[in-house]
Amino acid sequence: MKLENIKYIGIEGVIGAGKTSLAEKLSETLGAKTIYEEFEKNPFLEEFYQDPERYAFQAQIFFLLSRYRQQQQLQQIDLFQECIVSDYLFAKDRIFATLNLSEKEMKLYDGIAKLMERDIVLPELIIYLQASTNHLMHNISSRGRKIEKFITKEYIQALNELYNNFFFHYTNTSLLVINTDEIDFVNNKNDYQDILVEINHHTSGTRYYVPQKA
Repeated sequence: MKLENIKYIGIEGVIGAGKTSLAEKLSETLGAKTIYEEFEKNPFLEEFYQDPERYAFQAQIFFLLSRYRQQQQLQQIDLFQECIVSDYLFAKDRIFATLNLSEKEMKLYDGIAKLMERDIVLPELIIYLQASTNHLMHNISSRGRKIEKFITKEYIQALNELYNNFFFHYTNTSLLVINTDEIDFVNNKNDYQDILVEINHHTSGTRYYVPQKA
């Protein structure tokens, strides 16, 4: 799968994995249009981190609708003429819903989400940035976003387990799993170039890349 031939790449990972950073670098390399997850526009998100039981459903439905609107706009883009790099996959919404919603809330969410999922265009390649919970917590702390100050290690650990399980069973499109614990593709050009090499070596199915510390 040659990088220059891919028209739609989706990047996923738990909070703090570096999705947006990699999306920006790949977009620059490819001259691609970048689709960003609009998490900062969610008016319930900070309250959710402080009081999950009270604000989970509101935050989740806002995200679902926001991501669906973005996906509808994406369908208007001619993927034969323009390359797209997205820093999220629509299916992530269900991962968060599974963790955050009660049984009754999940039934209502399912009814809405299943209608939307039929219209979603899947990326040709998904890059899953896998990381340990400690690494994710370090990244979250380092970037110091006010909205994330209430995120607990327990929450990230539970989310990390769900993400790993989801992508372990994922077969819908080509998938490249990159363990990021020992690399810094933002500040180290060699680490980023190695990722480009791995993408070019990937053909189909699932490929795992676990860089080793030098």
